[in-house]
Amino acid sequence: MLSDLTFNNVIRMVAGKRYYGDGVEDDPEAKRVRQLIADLVSLAGSGNAADYLPLLRWVSDYETRVKKLSARMDEFLQGLVDEKRRAKEKGNTMVDHLLSLQDSQPDYFTDRIIKGNMVSLILAGTDTSAVTMEWALANLLNHPEVLNKARDEIDRKVGLDRLVDESDISNLPYLQNIVSETMRLYPAVPMLLPHVASEDCKVGGYDMPRGTILLTNAWAIHRDPQLWDDPTSFKPERFEKEGEAHKLMPFGLGRRACPGSGLAQRLVNLTLASLIQCLEWERIGGEKLDMSEGHGGTMPKAKPLVAMCRARDSVAKFFHEAA
Repeated sequence: MLSDLTFNNVIRMVAGKRYYGDGVEDDPEAKRVRQLIADLVSLAGSGNAADYLPLLRWVSDYETRVKKLSARMDEFLQGLVDEKRRAKEKGNTMVDHLLSLQDSQPDYFTDRIIKGNMVSLILAGTDTSAVTMEWALANLLNHPEVLNKARDEIDRKVGLDRLVDESDISNLPYLQNIVSETMRLYPAVPMLLPHVASEDCKVGGYDMPRGTILLTNAWAIHRDPQLWDDPTSFKPERFEKEGEAHKLMPFGLGRRACPGSGLAQRLVNLTLASLIQCLEWERIGGEKLDMSEGHGGTMPKAKPLVAMCRARDSVAKFFHEAA
């Protein structure tokens, strides 16, 4: 459900489309896109051992599968670009704006550049955001006192007569601390994207020859007892202390940090705030949720989140009056 929500949000920003949810379950185009995204997430999460042991390229079909999937993805993206190019009325999507730039700078903003920007946003902004929200909800269900405190903050600062909006997020510091603590304990990409040393250098006192692949273990850094007090406990309050947020690196750091971090933060914070404001959440049974980590390019829960929820009375009344 959360993956469907985040993909719909991102693809609407990119191209004004929707492929998940009511009204599109049986749409042929939506079915093809859902299968494409499922294949893409599966392949991206499997990794390629030949990147580290090139000899394996002789026995692995990974690169062949990547090329076939890339061709399917390129066809899908080109279709979105061509559809926007043919449209008589220009919209306000990412593709619309990039096509406008193509008119003024055709040598740079080629279709290839446009499709590259599209796939970057789609891949980086969907599964990672969904995984973060799943971990956040699971933590809140295991710590109902934190959930209640977050709900009280939203009710107090947003009120019960309207829905939370993106402009409210800056006024909800405890909610932001919950998201930060979730990303600390369960970074969506625990091993940040690999980097290659462009020249001989030293990292942590070790010699790194030019061409060495460097991996940053954000998961380990975020749980280092030398950096964090009680590092394995879920404590959003820790980020009330000045300087704590500077030790957080779920999006990487410096010039090579994730360029979509701002978008991801807004998407996760607003969605989580909406889920807290609109719904009452409970665990199924008395036991705490299993917080074991799964495997993949992103770090999902080993056991997908299953919980009970119902509309809050105040929100149900609001929707009834709005109708």
